[in-house]
Amino acid sequence: MKVLLVYPLFPKSFWSFEKALELVGKKALMPPLGLITVAAILPQDWNFKLVDCNVRPVSEAEWEWADLVIISAMIVQKEDFCRQIHLAKQHGKSVAVGGPYPTALPQEAKAMGADYLVLDEGEITLPMFVEALQQGALQGTFRATEKPDITQTPIPRFDLLELSAYDSMAVQFSRGCPFQCEFCDIIVLYGRKPRTKMPSQLILELEALHKLGWRGRVFMVDDNFIGNKRNVKLLLLELKVWMAEHGYPFKFFTEASVNLAEDQELMDLMVACNFYAVFLGIETPDEESLNLTKKHQNTRNSLYDSVTAIIKSGLMVMSGFIIGFDGEETGAGNRIVQFVEETSIPIAFFSMLQALPDTALWHRLEKEERLRLQSGDVNQTTLMNFVPTRPIEEIAQEYIDSFWKLYDPAKFLDRAYRHYLMMAEPNHKSSAPKMQWLEVKALFKILWRQGVVSQTRRLFWRNFFGIMRHKRSRLAEFIAVCARLEHFLDYREIVCREISQQLEEFKANEARIAQEKDTVPQIDAMPQTVELIA
Repeated sequence: MKVLLVYPLFPKSFWSFEKALELVGKKALMPPLGLITVAAILPQDWNFKLVDCNVRPVSEAEWEWADLVIISAMIVQKEDFCRQIHLAKQHGKSVAVGGPYPTALPQEAKAMGADYLVLDEGEITLPMFVEALQQGALQGTFRATEKPDITQTPIPRFDLLELSAYDSMAVQFSRGCPFQCEFCDIIVLYGRKPRTKMPSQLILELEALHKLGWRGRVFMVDDNFIGNKRNVKLLLLELKVWMAEHGYPFKFFTEASVNLAEDQELMDLMVACNFYAVFLGIETPDEESLNLTKKHQNTRNSLYDSVTAIIKSGLMVMSGFIIGFDGEETGAGNRIVQFVEETSIPIAFFSMLQALPDTALWHRLEKEERLRLQSGDVNQTTLMNFVPTRPIEEIAQEYIDSFWKLYDPAKFLDRAYRHYLMMAEPNHKSSAPKMQWLEVKALFKILWRQGVVSQTRRLFWRNFFGIMRHKRSRLAEFIAVCARLEHFLDYREIVCREISQQLEEFKANEARIAQEKDTVPQIDAMPQTVELIA
């Protein structure tokens, strides 16, 4: 069996970082870990080719080569997911699909022409799919009624990747999250009981990457890395030894809940293993909104103190913020901007609330008949897909204004500078591999663009020499964050333009609906119709 694995394009988004990637000669931020794990689970006597459309398009020769095409996608990849299914069918290929998007909305994937829906977690459903193929099934839907034991998950097929195309690699230690945030689809997809791999298992994956020659950033893709603190600490104790023995070839970043700040031992272990950054789902500084959306873990302690403690431990903090919660008071956007400034968080992922399929929020809004669209969009350039409790025009305008303020060049550079001054020094001697030629070229490009061409060049050089003087070990990380500004300046223009356009379309549509209602005759003006109904 010759299997072509296809990963669809991502639209331009907050996390696409096109301009920053261009600086370092990379084509995509990170690889499709799900697809290379699928390739490892399927029979190893099959032949595999993988094409990440974010790196390059599928060639005619590759379409012709394949006996079967497997496509995986998230909701944000919907448009190109549909396109790749159609291309495969045009070439006369059978198509199997899986991943978060088809799992959440299987009827959409089926309507697009997919032959096989391999849903939920592949450790269970892929063997079912293989058995069906062997029996000659031409279509089918395969679902799991339980969660797999991921200690049995094989090492992903990293060898299928064009490693040089990526800025970061990706590995996974755990699935699931113990919390119950109303808007989150992670607990829907993976459950509330975090399942982890064995420490030795993950280290074997890192060994595989190391043998392939990868050096640099590795994203621990867990949706909540510290969901099972006991097992994470066991991993970190072994990883700390492995990293030291191998000269710290990797720099890790991950996602975690804010309660990371409550465990100094855990933070110290992460820094000792060369974790340099963590993404926190803060969402909002408004405690009432946090309680309403059941994000109670963010209300137990001061958010400001929690963020500060994590930064001071030596971890750079990136964060997620959301506007549009039910009952939210006017000025939520400004309160988010104020919090970001006070905590000196450089990179703040900001979006309007979306109701994702099958989440608790989705079901509540559906019951309340408040859903506007039957799909969610996790990009930042789409209006909310439900009717909020305050005017959507007000929320959208706050969103535009706040996004613009967050990525004001001077304010961004100032936050980054203050952030890195707060960070502790690494607690090991060698924290990064030597710079490669592409990185050296990128450095000079950044110095030219931000230190010569930019209107904030004086601030850039003040910060540059300040970090050199006070936190020299963090200089490379600081410059890398400054490079992200290239992307954010471009992206805030996109957010402003597209949200404004959609808002105008929304207003026009509402006006048209209102006008149509005004022109519809009332029931009491149609006695004959009433009699017929009766």
